[in-house]
Amino acid sequence: MNNLKIEFKWAVIFSVVGLIWMALEKTTGLHSTYIDYHIYLTNLFAIPAIWVMVLALRDKRNNFYSGKITYIKGLISGFFLSLFIAFVSPLTQYITSYIISPEYFPNVIKRSVEIGYYATKQEAEANFNYPNYALKGAIGSLVMGIVTSSIVMLFLKTKK
Repeated sequence: MNNLKIEFKWAVIFSVVGLIWMALEKTTGLHSTYIDYHIYLTNLFAIPAIWVMVLALRDKRNNFYSGKITYIKGLISGFFLSLFIAFVSPLTQYITSYIISPEYFPNVIKRSVEIGYYATKQEAEANFNYPNYALKGAIGSLVMGIVTSSIVMLFLKTKK
């Protein structure tokens, strides 16, 4: 477990950054007044998410592998980091859904029916709910984390 301390630390940091992002979205009205823009602006979270992944993999390279890391070792580290983030994501989604922004689901359900994205409230409710977001978040975290790690490691790997 000692060899995964860095990944665990950065998974916690990533989760905190995600919660801060959700609080900022709520504060700026993206979960209420400006909900029409949420679908676009929430994707900007990719910037801090990628940055955290870069910092985590650099930390692993510099402080665990003494500044030298192969692509495969970095990819394995990124996989475990992504796995930890995915494991914690239902909790962060719960905090977002029930503590930070409990009005988000009712607002997005109402608005998605108003603009015709969904024909009925029931269809919208089937998509916009905690269990669905928790599952999508966990799977998305794992997949995007691995993809991001595979790209980041092209730049962070060191020659043998």
